[in-house]
Amino acid sequence: MLEIAVLLSHKSPLAIPTELDSLHNYYEGLVFNALREKRPDQFGSNDYTADIACVALNNLPCRYIRHDVDMAFYLSSDERQQMIDKVDKAVTDAIQFVESSDKNYDES
Repeated sequence: MLEIAVLLSHKSPLAIPTELDSLHNYYEGLVFNALREKRPDQFGSNDYTADIACVALNNLPCRYIRHDVDMAFYLSSDERQQMIDKVDKAVTDAIQFVESSDKNYDES
């Protein structure tokens, strides 16, 4: 509860404190890299790749970190390979899910 009070104590309740700017889910970069490899011609800022990324990330655990180097330091090579394998499966499954949906994607 103290963390919430600290976050809400900033002058603007919508502003993100600068010390939180670097927080991100480590899996996001892994998913984006896998998407770039699997769908290089369609990777970009469009609904198709965004939907695939969302589906894949929703099927992976969250690993929030401040700096990617922190994960590299703490992960063994086996743990890293397990994460990459999970991401590969999640992205493959997400592509199949999105492509089987009734949504019509523009070629943008």
